[in-house]
Formats: sequence, C-alpha cells, structure tokens
Amino acid sequence: MLHDRNKILIESIKRLLRRGAVSHLRKIVNKTHAADLSVVFNSLSISNQRNLFAMIKDPEQKGALFSELDENTLLGFIEEMDLDDIVEILELMPSDDVADLIGKLPEEKSDAILEKMKKEESEEVEDLLRYKDDTAGGIMVPDFIALREDATAKEAIESLQKEHMDVEMPFYLYVVDDYGKLAGVSSLRQLVVVPPETPLKNFMTTDVFSVQTDMDQEEVAKIVANYNILAVPVVDETNKLVGIVTVDDVIDIFREEATEDILRMAGVGEEFVETQSILRSTKIRLPWLFASCIGGIAAFFVIGRFEGSLSKFTYLAAFIPVIMGMGGNIGTQSSTIVVRGLATGRLNIRHFWSVVLKELTIGLILGFVYGMVIGVVTQAQFSRAALAVAVGLAVLLSMSVAALVGSMVPMLFARINIDPAVATGPFVTTSIDIISVFFYFQIATTLLGI
Repeated sequence: MLHDRNKILIESIKRLLRRGAVSHLRKIVNKTHAADLSVVFNSLSISNQRNLFAMIKDPEQKGALFSELDENTLLGFIEEMDLDDIVEILELMPSDDVADLIGKLPEEKSDAILEKMKKEESEEVEDLLRYKDDTAGGIMVPDFIALREDATAKEAIESLQKEHMDVEMPFYLYVVDDYGKLAGVSSLRQLVVVPPETPLKNFMTTDVFSVQTDMDQEEVAKIVANYNILAVPVVDETNKLVGIVTVDDVIDIFREEATEDILRMAGVGEEFVETQSILRSTKIRLPWLFASCIGGIAAFFVIGRFEGSLSKFTYLAAFIPVIMGMGGNIGTQSSTIVVRGLATGRLNIRHFWSVVLKELTIGLILGFVYGMVIGVVTQAQFSRAALAVAVGLAVLLSMSVAALVGSMVPMLFARINIDPAVATGPFVTTSIDIISVFFYFQIATTLLGI
C-alpha cells in the first residue's frame, strides 16, 4: 500500500514537473509528509530537487525533509546551498538531527555552520558531536523535562504548560536531585491523578531504566524494546541526566542495524548502494567478493587434485553442483538464524555449545534425508552402488559440516567482538564449498577404488 502510494506520488510529481505546473506542484509539496517527499527526492535530478524545495513554504517542513533524506542525497543537495539558508533551516530542527547532519559534512563547512548558528543551539550540537554516532550520547535528544524532587504535581503541570511546550517527549517527567542526578521518573498519567500539592518524590518511580552516554545504540534500542517504554534517560558517568533516547530513534536504529546486517550477510558492505554512483558501488562490493574469488581458486585446486578420478569417472562432475548447493543452503540458513538471534538478544554467546550442537543435529538429520534421496536417484540413474553411497555420504557430510560452520563461525565472531553478520557472507559460503568438494572427491575416490 505504502509503496503504491509513493509510486503514484513520484509519477504525479514528475509529470507535473515536465508540464511546469507550478501551482499544482506547490499544493502537493506543501501537503505531503516529509517522509514521502524524501522518497520523491531520491528519484529526481538535483535541479528538480531544488525546484521542489523552493516551493516549500514552511521552514520546519524543510528541516523535516532534511532529517528524512538519505545521506548521499542530502549531501549532494546542500552542497551548493547558501550557508545562511542552511543555518536558517537547521535552527528549527531538533539538536540530535542537526548533529547527525553536521557530522556528515566536511569539517570546513560544518565549522562555518556552527559559527553562524545561535550560540545556545550551536553549543547543544557541539555537545552531541562529542559522542560517537552509534552511542546513546550520539543519538540522544538534549531537550527533556527534568524537575526537582520537592516540586508538586501542580507545579509540574504548570511547568509543562509554560516552559516545556516544545519538548519532544512530554509523556515522562524525570526527577533530579540538587546536583542534576537522576532520582526518578513520573508518567503524565501519574501527574494528573494525584492531589495537586503532592511532591513528586512521593509518587515518582525510583526504579528507572537508564543508559550511559557511551552505550552502543543497538543495546539502547533493545532496552527500550524489552521494557516497552517510550523513552530511556541517558546519564553520564556521575549519573547526571544529560538527555533521552526516544522510541522514534529506536525504530530508526532497528532499521539501520537490520539493514547493515542484511547487506553484510549478502556480502555487499553495510551501506545502501542504490543511490551510490557506479564507481562507489563497485568499490564497496569489490573487497567482499574477493573471498569468493579466493575460495573459487581454492576449489579449483581441490578439484584439480582429483583430476585422475574425474578423467576415469566423468559423471562425478555432475554431482558437484548439488553437493555444494545443499551445503551452501543449510550453511546460510544456520548462520542467518544465529546472526539474527544474536542481534535480537534471543541468543547469547554463553549458549555457544547448545546452539552449535542443535544446528549440527539438524544438519545431520537433513543431510541423512537428502543423502538418501540423492543416493537413490544416483543408483537409479547409474546402477552403481558405490557411487550412490559416495554421493549420499558426501551430501550428509557437506550438510552437517555446513550447519556446524554456519552456526559456529558467527558465535566465534561475536565472542571476539567482530560483527557476526560478516560470517554469513562469502566467508561461510566459500569455506563450505571448498570443504564439500573435498569430502565428495575423497569419499568417491575411496569407495570407487580409484
């Protein structure tokens, strides 16, 4: 449904751009959500992007569009923009979004922008830029509601009405002590059901889930998801409240992390390549395919070692694709299951042996079933019992070892702090292909007496 709507929107805007229907375009652009406009921008030329952008009246909508555009489209778009125009838009954006954007710009341009921004806002952005992009400090929002423990429910409500009208997450009121350290939290519902003169410390929740500024963003996202909260407070090493991470940021984190995992598992890096140039896309994918290339060369030498067997029984070559394919498939299945389990927290490296043994058992069972099937087909086709047994055993060993490698390697990678998603790409599939071919020819050579 969403895809169809965006497709219609893109086609309509392109058609109106060709006709020069400015008045119709202006109406559509100013009524369209920034998220939908960002999809349109990705499919337009720079000149058409600028034409549409100029039609947006509300500077806040321009800022929202900046937040939604992917990195390469955004950088290409603002490259020729006037610095004052950029600053005018950034000053209306949330500080965390501004920090993300400025962090992607060349240092010279980012410094110039910070100099032109209002002092208070530029200081907030600079504070955020001190943290790594993928940590709680890097993604937190510095605007939050923090009240003293002795403030009453009535005073808290008045503070919401007068001082915190533009706060991004008004559903939680954080309570701090005299030193700004996190002491508790109250929900908006709790605030309105207690007597007006009740101090916050009398009804606040003191068991608060919080994260430190250097915590990895994926761990932050898991905490928000596990405890079903709309935001999590971020504290420094002294437990002083410095910001919050909201659920909309968590959704973005899950999307980014899942995308990175999928791209790594496919062996194409960790960045979207759809909007990259041909040269950049080639550079990203080139090193990932190197493992496959090396694996192919290794398989060539393995097969070459058994050249005598192939020359005597040429039909041995017919079974290479099915044996490599069955091993590769179950290896990919096992590694994908383990990688996603580790990413979602359902599996832990402490479960190493139970996970590996489970996948190995599954590999043995499936290998036995498909080894029997392919062995029977081989016997029916060639009427050679030794060959049928050799092929069946090769399939059994290939699938068993593939399940073992596919589950063990991601767990090992996770243990030594390497992203386990890398294991499901060319690394696992290539090693399984080499092992499968070796086992097949070794077994066939032994049983056929070559």
